[in-house]
Amino acid sequence: MKGKLFVITLLILLAAPAAKLSYAQTYSNTDRNEPITRILFVFDASRSMYGKWQDEVKIDIARRLLSDMLDSLRHIDNLQMALRVYGHQHHFPPQYCDDTKLEVPFAFDNVDRLKYKLKTIVPKGTTPIARSLEESAGDFTPCNNCRNIIILITDGIEECDGDPCEVSLELQRKGIVLKPFIIGIGKNFKDAFDCVGTYIDAQDEEEFRTALNVAINKALNPTTAQVNLLDIHGNPTETNVNMTFYNRTSGNIKYNFIHTLNAKGNPDTLDIDPMVMYNIDIHTIPKLKIDSFGLTPGKHNIIGVDAPQGYLQLLFDGKRMKNQYISCIVRKDGEMKTLNVQNIGKKEKYLIGKYDLEVLTLPRMLVEDVGVNQSHTTTVEIPAPGMIVIRMGTFGYGSIYKYNEEGSLDWVYNLPEEKQRESLYLLPGKYKVVFRAKTTNHSRYTREIDFKVESGKTETISIYND
Repeated sequence: MKGKLFVITLLILLAAPAAKLSYAQTYSNTDRNEPITRILFVFDASRSMYGKWQDEVKIDIARRLLSDMLDSLRHIDNLQMALRVYGHQHHFPPQYCDDTKLEVPFAFDNVDRLKYKLKTIVPKGTTPIARSLEESAGDFTPCNNCRNIIILITDGIEECDGDPCEVSLELQRKGIVLKPFIIGIGKNFKDAFDCVGTYIDAQDEEEFRTALNVAINKALNPTTAQVNLLDIHGNPTETNVNMTFYNRTSGNIKYNFIHTLNAKGNPDTLDIDPMVMYNIDIHTIPKLKIDSFGLTPGKHNIIGVDAPQGYLQLLFDGKRMKNQYISCIVRKDGEMKTLNVQNIGKKEKYLIGKYDLEVLTLPRMLVEDVGVNQSHTTTVEIPAPGMIVIRMGTFGYGSIYKYNEEGSLDWVYNLPEEKQRESLYLLPGKYKVVFRAKTTNHSRYTREIDFKVESGKTETISIYND
């Protein structure tokens, strides 16, 4: 029995590290998982594609060059392609504005199928571009880690009642696709398609080949970036700040990166999708914003932003106190918007500049024009409060007041009507408590007691002597 127990125990011990290793491998693979790029070719097969272009027919040049491009993409990892065609199912006239069809759905390694379908297409009908873009939303099946790209190849503009610009924008807003590419064959359609996506003009066969290369390279080439958070001297030394990248069109969050300096002291390199126009929030205090930032595909992009920072530290009389029961509202100098609520005893980083502090003591304490300087810690000392215990002995109405420099009273705190005892932390100084029991019905029964609060000390006041 002991022998069997030993074997079972040994098997459990051997299995445990294996399970741990499996989890680590799974996490590592997920962490490095690259997105699948899905390219949908939306191909014009309207009747005008039978027109002459250079020394050939447009449709022949377009499908030959696109087929050549497809051959070059056979061995690209994490790539799926699909083909939607319009204007090829019904002759014109009459006009069929629903003449659009997904001929080849998304799949890996489907180049031969795409090429075969291109060979069999016969141009017939009209040009329902908006409808084709609208229908393409369903071509991109749900995927949590995909980059969805449309490359539209056309020799004409919208011939039905749709609005390609509005449809494209809605697809981008919903996060279904990235900004589409449009390749115009034989004529400049820039004015019509600039609002749809990135328009590339192809006036001849060579320009068409170049346009395809540009679109594919932008879609597939790795793009990197670094964010330089610049100090007051213009050096990228600031770091350890979260950065949120938003898709400018959809408003959706694309990335969150906590800024890092690498082993050489340089800003870390980020892998970022170049197909998106970004709005970037740099979560310093206060926040910095970069609007409408676009990346150059296939290159290393540098994003620079002035972010010089220093530290603000709040202390009780020059000492850190373990009991951080008092906070401070931090505002930009002369502004009412709250930037941060910082506990006494804590050190926080802020952009350099002037700040106003409202310390949430009783009474509140205002400290104005506090300067935060580059890489420097500004320390603001707050008088340590003392504790006051007020024994009312009965329910009633009362308040606490502080004597100001002129000798008059400033209201500080109203005592609760439903309690007979109250404990408070107050700043050092001279105070007065004024109280009348609820059971009395004459003002002459009002009682008042002066008392003094000292830092770190506790004072007990009894309204009615026991």
